Amino acid sequence: MGKIIVKGIKLYAYHGCTDEEQKIGTHYEVDVIIDANLKKAAKSDKLNDTIDYAIVYEIVKEQMAIKSRLIEHVAQRIIDKLLVKLPAIEKIKVRVSKISPPINGVLDGVCVELKEKRK
Repeated sequence: MGKIIVKGIKLYAYHGCTDEEQKIGTHYEVDVIIDANLKKAAKSDKLNDTIDYAIVYEIVKEQMAIKSRLIEHVAQRIIDKLLVKLPAIEKIKVRVSKISPPINGVLDGVCVELKEKRK
């Protein structure tokens, strides 16, 4: 067992519960942590034997481009698509961070983290 971590995917997107958030958008950061059997790839040195993190990035980018009211919904869509596209995934964790949420206070951001194990 091993982990593939695609960390700090920075995107601008239009998620939020208010119309204003969906019009002006904000910065987001996404982390994807995948558990998979990496032994074959470690021995073969072949991309086909591992999780291609370029595919992970493209799926995150594609799903972040679809407007949603909740980042929970976005995180679940990312998980669902990755599990379909990459059957070698055994467990997955996705963290979606909204960098500048419209909250009357000082904070770095808010995050949602969802985990799923392949059935």
